[in-house]
Amino acid sequence: MARAPVRSTAVATTDRSLTGVERAAVLMLALGDEHGAPIWKLLEDDEIREVSSAMASLGSIEMSKVETLLVDFVGQLSAAGALMGNFDSTERLLARFLPKDRVGTIMEEIRGPAGRTMWEKLSNMQEAVLANYLKNEYPQTVAVVLSKIRAEQAGRVLSILPEDFALDVVKRMLAMENVQKDILERVEQTLRAELMSNLSQTSRRDPHEQVAEIFNSFDRQTETRFLTKLDEEAKESADRIKQLMFTFDDLAKLNAAGVQTLLRDAPRDKLAVALKGASQTMRDFFMGNMSSRAAKMMSDDMEALGPVRLKDVDEAQAILVGVAKDLAASGEIVISKNKEEDDFVY
Repeated sequence: MARAPVRSTAVATTDRSLTGVERAAVLMLALGDEHGAPIWKLLEDDEIREVSSAMASLGSIEMSKVETLLVDFVGQLSAAGALMGNFDSTERLLARFLPKDRVGTIMEEIRGPAGRTMWEKLSNMQEAVLANYLKNEYPQTVAVVLSKIRAEQAGRVLSILPEDFALDVVKRMLAMENVQKDILERVEQTLRAELMSNLSQTSRRDPHEQVAEIFNSFDRQTETRFLTKLDEEAKESADRIKQLMFTFDDLAKLNAAGVQTLLRDAPRDKLAVALKGASQTMRDFFMGNMSSRAAKMMSDDMEALGPVRLKDVDEAQAILVGVAKDLAASGEIVISKNKEEDDFVY
């Protein structure tokens, strides 16, 4: 590695360890104007101020210490032969160079709901989470927030809020004129400081949910193989995943109206294949929610299919489950994972 230009007057080295920001300052000094310029362009103003301030107060740094820092930096990059990026490693890296509050702000932007602006993020947030926060705010503030997000999301939030409170919010929305820019900015700042920061600290997703979604995408044989092995080695986790998984057989928990809606939107050819490989219980369930004529036609379609590959059955059943989830997400049907309760997150 060719030596990058550093201060030639450096004659002494300090005994204390360098802080993260000071290490960054040394690195940027060593890179010099030519090699450091692309990095400076990527830094935010407050980051530039942090590094520049540390750089100005470094004093003399011996070349041996600079080289040690550079070797350490390169060594960390090449030790594993590859880089692994995730939330935790990113947060640890930022914490070495930036103040704690700055790291928190950056990470909540990353971890928070998708969206470039605060209002886009709120529109992508689960309505129950947003309603739980807004119910403790002033009705006028809630009116401002709901006027800035998607109408569908605002409607779902209003339906969750206490009725009298929600009605007060609606009245204020009706009487509301153009909201001044400074008021909007204050509301955004409050939401960012309170709601989004708390969300980033508490909303780390249950890994069982992630695995359940992955298992849902498996074909039947692969799913059985994994669950059987997991049941042997980690039964508690296996039971939790089974509870979170939503399968074709769970469609039997739909009420009559939900089944009719699903049958309306389900591709007829996929339904025939799905029922061809389904249990008799599931066949009877779907047929029982069709008219006599439609049930007869479906039976004829299934018979005309002849032998069907298990892979095609799994694919067709997965498509029907996907249709059901989409309908549930739009509020057209209710999916229950528990026979006694109707709590669901689809």
